[in-house]
Amino acid sequence: MQLIDHAGPWALAKADLGSGAPVPVLVSRDRVTSLSARPETAGARTITELLDRWDAVLPALEAIAADPGTAWRPLASVTLHSPVEPRQVFQAGANYRTHVIDLAAAHHDGSDGRTVEQVRAAAAAAMDARLAGAPFVFTGLPSAICGPYDDVVLPREAKQPDWELELAAVIGRRARRVPVTEALDAVAGWVIVNDLTLREKVFRPDAGALGADWLTAKNSPTFLPAGPVIVPRAAIPNPGDLRITLRLNGQVMQDESTKDMLFDTARIIAYCSEVATLLPGDLVLTGSPAGNGLAHGRLLRPGDLMESTITGLGAQANHCVAEQ
Repeated sequence: MQLIDHAGPWALAKADLGSGAPVPVLVSRDRVTSLSARPETAGARTITELLDRWDAVLPALEAIAADPGTAWRPLASVTLHSPVEPRQVFQAGANYRTHVIDLAAAHHDGSDGRTVEQVRAAAAAAMDARLAGAPFVFTGLPSAICGPYDDVVLPREAKQPDWELELAAVIGRRARRVPVTEALDAVAGWVIVNDLTLREKVFRPDAGALGADWLTAKNSPTFLPAGPVIVPRAAIPNPGDLRITLRLNGQVMQDESTKDMLFDTARIIAYCSEVATLLPGDLVLTGSPAGNGLAHGRLLRPGDLMESTITGLGAQANHCVAEQ
């Protein structure tokens, strides 16, 4: 880990500097500086403490990054952990047109007499109709989060573990019923997440009309790699055209722009705030684009390496291992 290619002059991260207890740090490409117990940040020792006072802390972070007297150390000398510590995780589903159309075709077995082309056309029409409604959002568990370079543990009962690389917003202020036009003002920054799914667990045969079992499908430990950094919103004021790319063992599997979102980030955040109170540090995931494993006919296996990037947010690298 020699450098992080992030937008803007600095980004926020969490690192082990050798003391054994991870602390918040600023990252500037190939160097880091500790924020732990600094007077400029009112002694904040966690990312959550910083985000709880984000509007007040942000100018201090900018000043630390710009100060020629700031003491930096090489990025290669530290270990980065996930920079997010959410109390709530909101996950938008079926939010990329091509992704939904591809999945509909992948699930189609021909038993209803329709051709694949007809299935794709019907899925496209359904996506267009959804624009008149609201985003589809469910909630996840913070315990699924792991670091940007940690191993992803495939559960022993997993049959169809799949990747879903996504842009996520990190909330920077308490928000309730915010209008779409003001929704991005609640964002502290952006982070890469890989919202893994056990495809075979989504629909339970015994559940019927009760719907999808997102608890089982989404929340295995390590199924939400996040990081390596939180890039402040000012560095990417508009996330409407970021490239999302995932490589599996070096082969490109996902490569799409956030322009393909059905509901944009502001619309998703505003919708979540109509239902719940968003808290500083919360994650709002915006959905995954086309190129998931089910559509490729290639699901995750022990030994696989996922390498993931989003424009301006750095990169992840996660090996898959079998649960012991």
